[in-house]
Amino acid sequence: MNGRHRGRALVQVHLAVFLFGLAGLFGKLLDWPATAIVLGRTGLAALTLGMWLVRQRQRLRPTMGREGLGLALLGILLAFHWVSFFRSIQLSTVALGLLTFSSFPVFVTVLEPIFLGTRWRWRDGVIALLVVLGVALVVPDYRLGAAASQGAIWGLLSGFSFALLQLLNKGYRQRYGALTIAFQQNLWACLSLGLWAVLHPLPSFAVVAQDWAWLLVLGVLCTALAHTLFIESLAVLRTQVASVISGLEPVYGIVLAAVLLGEIPTLRTILGGGLILGTTLASSWQGSQEID
Repeated sequence: MNGRHRGRALVQVHLAVFLFGLAGLFGKLLDWPATAIVLGRTGLAALTLGMWLVRQRQRLRPTMGREGLGLALLGILLAFHWVSFFRSIQLSTVALGLLTFSSFPVFVTVLEPIFLGTRWRWRDGVIALLVVLGVALVVPDYRLGAAASQGAIWGLLSGFSFALLQLLNKGYRQRYGALTIAFQQNLWACLSLGLWAVLHPLPSFAVVAQDWAWLLVLGVLCTALAHTLFIESLAVLRTQVASVISGLEPVYGIVLAAVLLGEIPTLRTILGGGLILGTTLASSWQGSQEID
């Protein structure tokens, strides 16, 4: 594989992960229900991506109806992933939500041989174990009724659904452009959440002018751009490599939350996050030396 293509893919996935980390802050900046945040986020992302596809005269939808149904189902999965992600942050903190979500390399490690037929390697198992230990450190309270525990559970569900998305997107990326995939999935995520909001009306919440600015940043930069960059990188990188690089997301998010929101992580959170970060960096460096 061309080294320049691999280097570009690594830059793309790192930039996408930074924007994903920034997205976590909007669970606190926007005082909206998680479903409303994701509905606005995916709606803006779908609009932005659709306009760009039309301008570039690229395909808006897949050629086969069966694959269109598959992308629609993945859009629903994407909606669940983001709702659970923001729900986790709202119940706990940006740090806890991001770090429990970052457990998804464990799910990728377990599921990748099943979905893609890749060879199991002992190193992947070690990576998964270290990430699990890091997540165990960052959860401050293991009582089910505690808000932190509920936030951790939602974060783990977010990580599991994201792992499924990565693995299932791999096949589509070999046949369609990243923009088409991102547009379709954000469109169906928005439509599914819109239907859900009609059937299950959202609780009332206040909307101020600044909220629309936050939503614009979240929908265009942290969703449309970040989602496209991440999917594009999967055409070159192993899913396992991309997933462990994504372990940097909580680091970016925690630093930004400390600076912008005043959420200072505890020593236990720093230790757990450090374990996850160290594992991610080591695996990312080793993965960048491989040829798929």
